[in-house]
Amino acid sequence: MPPVIGIDFGTTNSVVALLQPDGQVATARYAVGAAELEVFRSVLCFWAEEGVSGRAALRHATGPAAIDAYLDDPLGSRLIMSLKSYLAQRSLGEVRILGRAYPLEDLAALLLRGLLGAAAGSLGGMGALAGAHVVAGRPVRFVGGTADDALGERRLRGAFAAAGWRDLTVALEPEAAGHRFAATLEGAATVLVGDFGGGTSDFSILRFDPGARRRVEALGHAGVGLAGDALDYRIIDRVISPLLGKGSHYTVMGGSPLPVPPAWYASFARWHRLSLMRAPKTLREIGEVMRTAEAPERLAHLVRLVEDEAGYALYQAVSSAKAELSRAASTVLRFAHGGFRVEAEVARADFEGWIAPELAQFGTAIDRALADAGLRAAEVDRVFLTGGTSLVPAVRRLFETRFDPARIAGGSEFVSVAEGLALIGGAGR
Repeated sequence: MPPVIGIDFGTTNSVVALLQPDGQVATARYAVGAAELEVFRSVLCFWAEEGVSGRAALRHATGPAAIDAYLDDPLGSRLIMSLKSYLAQRSLGEVRILGRAYPLEDLAALLLRGLLGAAAGSLGGMGALAGAHVVAGRPVRFVGGTADDALGERRLRGAFAAAGWRDLTVALEPEAAGHRFAATLEGAATVLVGDFGGGTSDFSILRFDPGARRRVEALGHAGVGLAGDALDYRIIDRVISPLLGKGSHYTVMGGSPLPVPPAWYASFARWHRLSLMRAPKTLREIGEVMRTAEAPERLAHLVRLVEDEAGYALYQAVSSAKAELSRAASTVLRFAHGGFRVEAEVARADFEGWIAPELAQFGTAIDRALADAGLRAAEVDRVFLTGGTSLVPAVRRLFETRFDPARIAGGSEFVSVAEGLALIGGAGR
């Protein structure tokens, strides 16, 4: 039988798992500095090099190598992040990179080829993966208020085909996490799976019979196109953006003060949209406003961060602060670039107030999943939470107020989806 690979192609991180002959699952590992990680950053970096004919040749790298290439020359490179967030958006079909147009499927295919090539080293080499049946995950709902889920899946399938992987099955990500969790069950159970990614959060209610040939019945689903990145957005919006001019004013020909356009900060605070701010038109508009702004130095910092593509380092600092708030009542967000300095204390209580809109949407989606399954919370035997956002205390409380805390479990927060996808592929053989 050909090998079975589960691929969790994520907004922020991607994971690859191989089903072994004994039914166990091996997760690929990647060298990142002195560490070995099970996650591969879902990023691409492009840059131009002089070719043999004297003409510029476009080069690219993926994952950790892409980050290294970007940090080595942030001004001369282009970092592409959160590709998955765009797959279901009809308004974006291609991206221009250093003068060349790339369809989204082609960009995703480049990332997938890099992902599988890097994964092969710890999974027995490309020969061990040759001819594999791939089970790819997709969210219940793709990112965005205007997301077209059918288009998102179609583009996802197209990306895998362009990457050379045509023997493909697509499965819902929370169902995959449920398969992984079901391996720990001793008897039949109704399980609610909450899968929190970087861009989407999905909730599925499944009935598992963990016999010799595991049977699974999907009872209900719900999803929302926001997750960890949306929580990062709130920190940037509340702590960073005011230091860059948000909420300040400017004038036009001596008229009444006008607010600095808030749309700039809506893009700046979302890492997958930051690269769009490098458009010459946007930078010209910021420069024009800066001339009569009450705080021009703040807008100058905004321009510097955008032009220098310092967003990646900023988002890393914000994400680290968010993670620390899952362990402590407060933390200090520190970031520096050029003359811009941030050292701000962030309290967990304030953070939870900022993310109240997202918490409400998560709660509504949980209730929709129960309604779709026709079940009351008391009829759910177990709850399994996965993904980094599931570690946020306020998110966990959403489940503890609906379900007995003793029935709630977590674990393998970053790899359970990929491992479950591989198990799904094995169950179908």
